[in-house]
This record gives sequence, C-alpha cells and structure tokens, in this order.
Amino acid sequence: MIRRSLITALLSATALSACAVGPTYQAPGPIASAQGTFVSAEPTIATADAPPGDWWRLFQDPTLDGLVEEALVANKDVAIAAANLSRVRAVLSETRAGLLPSTTVSASGQRVRDQNPVSGQFGEADAYLAGFDMSYEVDLFGRVRRSLEANRADTAAAQAALDVVRVSVAAETARAYADICAANAQIAVVNQTLVLQQQTYDVTARQLEAGRGTALDTSSAATQLETSRALLPPLAAQRSSALFRLALLTGKPPAEAPTAVLACKTVPQVAAALPVGDGAAMLARRPDVRQAERELAAATARIGVATASLYPSVTIGGSISTAAANTGDLGDDFRFNVGPLISWNFPNIAASRARIKQAGAGAEGALANFEKANLTALQETETALTQYARELDRRTALRRARDEGAKAVRLARLRNEAGVDSLLVLLVSEKNLAQLEAQLALSDAQVTTNQIALFKALGGGWGDS
Repeated sequence: MIRRSLITALLSATALSACAVGPTYQAPGPIASAQGTFVSAEPTIATADAPPGDWWRLFQDPTLDGLVEEALVANKDVAIAAANLSRVRAVLSETRAGLLPSTTVSASGQRVRDQNPVSGQFGEADAYLAGFDMSYEVDLFGRVRRSLEANRADTAAAQAALDVVRVSVAAETARAYADICAANAQIAVVNQTLVLQQQTYDVTARQLEAGRGTALDTSSAATQLETSRALLPPLAAQRSSALFRLALLTGKPPAEAPTAVLACKTVPQVAAALPVGDGAAMLARRPDVRQAERELAAATARIGVATASLYPSVTIGGSISTAAANTGDLGDDFRFNVGPLISWNFPNIAASRARIKQAGAGAEGALANFEKANLTALQETETALTQYARELDRRTALRRARDEGAKAVRLARLRNEAGVDSLLVLLVSEKNLAQLEAQLALSDAQVTTNQIALFKALGGGWGDS
C-alpha cells in the first residue's frame, strides 16, 4: 500500500512536469546566398565533389599519411580537447541524474543511559533504528530539463571543438611536412645554381691565369657564387624549424623528431582539380560552425534555467523507518510518510530578472557568434580558392620565365666563350636564372600550402558526429 501510494505520487508528479519555461530553441536557418557553388571555384581548379574525410591522402604520399594519423592520436591539443569532452559528458550525466529520485538508507545502533521521570532511577538500554528515505523533485517548470538541454548542447559543442582541433592538427602536420620538403627542394635549387656559378668562376680563374681575363671578372664571379652559397644556412634553419614543429604536432620532444622525413625532396601536391563541394555542405561540415550552433542552443536553454528560479520547487518524498530495542525486533513496528513538499524561495526579483537578462544577452551573443562563424567560413573558403588559383597562374608565368632564363644563360655562355659578349652579361644572366629558380621553388611550396589551407577551410572532412 505504501509503495503504491509513493509510485502514484511520482507518476502524478511526472504528469505535472509537462511544461518548461523559457524559449524553445530552433536552429537558425542557413544563409540563402551561401547554398550554391563557391564564387571562386573555377572549373580548372575545383570540382563539385565533396572533399574526403582523409583529404591528405589526395597528395598520395605514404609518409604524410602516417604522420597525420600519428598526430591525430598523439597530439597534446587533441588530448586536451578529448579530456574536456569527457568532463562535459560527466557533467551531462550528473544533470541527467537530477531526473531520478534520490534515496537515503540509514541505520544506527546505540547504548542509551536515561533517567526514568517517575522513579528517578537511571537505566541503560539498547536502541536500534533503520530507515529508508526517497525524494523526487517535480520538474514542474522545467529547470532540470532546461539544464539537461543545455548540457547536451554543451557536450555536442565540446565534440565539435575536438573536431576543430583535429582539423587544425591535420592541416598543420601536412604543412610542416610540406615545409620540410620545400626547404629540401629549395636547397637543391641553390646547389644546382652553385654548380653553374662555380663553373663560371673556374672559367674566369683560368682566363686570369692565361692572361686573357681580369681580376675584376674573377672577383665578380666569386661574389655571385658566395652570395648564392649564403642562401643555404637560412634554408637549413627553416627545415629544422619545420622538423621541430612536426615533432610537437606528433607529441614528441625535438630530440625524437622523425628525421626520416628529411629525405623528402619534392613538395607533395594534388595535380588534379580539388574536390570542394558547395557552400551548404561546407557549412554543415565545418566543426567551428557546428560548435557555434550548439553553443547557441545551450545559451538559449539557460534562459529557461534562469526563468525557472522565479517559480516554486515541488518535491515528492517518502520515508519508512523502524525502531526497536533489539535488532531482531526491527520491522515489527515501523512508521512511514508520503507527501509533497512545496517550497517557494522568494528571491530578490530584481536580481533574478537580471540573471534572466544576462542569459538572454548570452544567447544574443551566441547568435551573433554563430552568424560570424558562418560568414568567416565562407570568407576563408573563398579566400583560399582565390589564393590557390592565382598562385597557379603565378607559377605558370614563373615556369615560362625560368625556361627563358635558362636559354639566356646558355646563349650568354656561348657568346662569352666566343668573345662576343663580356663576362658581365653572363653573370647577370646567371643571377636572373638563380632568382627565377628560387621564386619557382617558393611558388611550388606556396601551391601546396594553399591546397592545405583550402582543405582546412573546407572543414577538414569531419562531419557532424
């Protein structure tokens, strides 16, 4: 009978808790103008196919694949974000427990010495007590449910934040590896230039010894040779810096940096048009946009939490207890009570309404942040597409200029050896070629950097999880 009364009270309480104060969240609609093809997605550089989740495999470099996979497991920023997600999930579990009754089991035994009020004699006796209490807060105005709603949104936001870190780590790992390859490629270009300039210097030295040249020619050739040689130390420093960045990204100290990657001589690139999809898919895929939307949902739910504080709290409780002088007699006689407890803490209304306004302002800020995240995602993608396309144009022009520069050096050398042109013409031609080769090597590296930046802007392939 007691149990039936308690269950009936709890079911009645559940029926009462059917409403929740505060606004009901509705996700904002997408930006209409952002649903189609990207403005800067030229057919020669981009396709409408969706980018794959493991976009770095498009570079077809097994070393890069292994580095990114290692970084996604061992990177410390990923570990921090994962730990934060675990913490938020624990908070959600705690909040979810608020929907369940709380119970308390108690038992005590004691030796009591007391005075008989009639005889005045003191006597000793044993006293045992056992009890069971249960209470349940009726979520009549939705405080617990709004809190649960907010915590669920917090959990989804933390998951999206983890994906934001994954996107960044994958992109930065690919960039560090590409920088190592680019530094090696530029070092190779400088070494090739040094071979040509060494040949020119050797010719001038032999001519000087034979009495057909001048010390000025030899000095000028030596100056150009050493100027090019001076380019090597900064490139070596850049390569080491990229290697140490790669160590950090893969969760290692500099002493354990993966030196095997130093063998890379060619910058990895995707030769075909890049799969970029459309604006709607990109906005749905970008984890920072998903994070901002979930933060907006959480901020909206907290308006209801703040509003519920203006209303009374209703608790249904029940208890059963028994007392006896001997443990064997426990249960022969017991007491129980079942009933609601309504408490209304009359708050400082002005302070409560101020908290509601704070929650409302927080939701307005979260909405603005969500809108900004959408606009930022579009801006970053369009910018990445434009920079990639224009760098391809620049590289094409540099290749043509390099080919013409190489032809000019060959002709200048032949004419100098034939005595038609002075050594100065050859030195200028070699200097121009060296500069063009260096610019072309930098452009190759920049093309890869822009490809990585574009994949990062597209969201790195992580969908809603």
